[in-house]
Amino acid sequence: MRFENKVVVVTGGASGIGRAAVELLAQRGAQVAVLDVLAKEGQEMVARLNREKSRALYFHTDVSQANQVENAVGETHRAWGRIDVLIASAGIQRYGTALTTSDAVWDEVLSVNLRGAWHAARACLPLMTQGGAIVNVASVQALATQQNVLAYTVSKHGLLGLTRSMAMDFAAQGIRVNAVCPGSVDTPMLRWAASLDPHPQSVLDACNQMHPIGRMARPEEVAEVILFLSHDRASFVTGAVWTVDGGLLTIIGGAPQTSGPDQPLNEKP
Repeated sequence: MRFENKVVVVTGGASGIGRAAVELLAQRGAQVAVLDVLAKEGQEMVARLNREKSRALYFHTDVSQANQVENAVGETHRAWGRIDVLIASAGIQRYGTALTTSDAVWDEVLSVNLRGAWHAARACLPLMTQGGAIVNVASVQALATQQNVLAYTVSKHGLLGLTRSMAMDFAAQGIRVNAVCPGSVDTPMLRWAASLDPHPQSVLDACNQMHPIGRMARPEEVAEVILFLSHDRASFVTGAVWTVDGGLLTIIGGAPQTSGPDQPLNEKP
């Protein structure tokens, strides 16, 4: 999948899944605009990509602030004359229940994870005059949940509604909108979350073990799916929600009776 002559905007592109997507896009010929609050990481990555003959821009952007997103997208369009793809990957994780989540934490998480994706889409959609693609990075917690993650789960569930609504509203204009729902991914955000536990390695071990495939994802594994949904090869895919979770949502918990390979479950040994 090549992306020559394509202009791609990636929010949260300086870290984690977003960063992996930027790296792959640059390798495959795209012109990439990185929008992120992580100035040092974003500037260094873009400088390196440009030294390697890629074409990349960095914009210090808080996606919860609509004017910052609009300015960055506008500068990208002025520089390269078009917007073809938006990958909305900016996100934060916070913890709490309906009783322990403060108004400030609720607003912070929803503003970045959900409102930020809307801000980015609202800025890019009018500039996608030749059609295009939007991929929202959600989570398995858009389809299920764990305990103590109220605001995060609500934001990711909302992101699927945003995805489906935009897919219907803009299909006639040749704009496809899809979402990916990763399981645990070895990113700085996950390692930060693990660091909150007295035994961080035990958290990482649990994240590996809970996936039937036996490990967490690497960011580039999720990025490959994002790039497919961004590419013209996915031309008939819109309004879709793709799990990239190592089988996590497929397994049923519990400990059913097991049998040997040649012995039916209903046959006593």
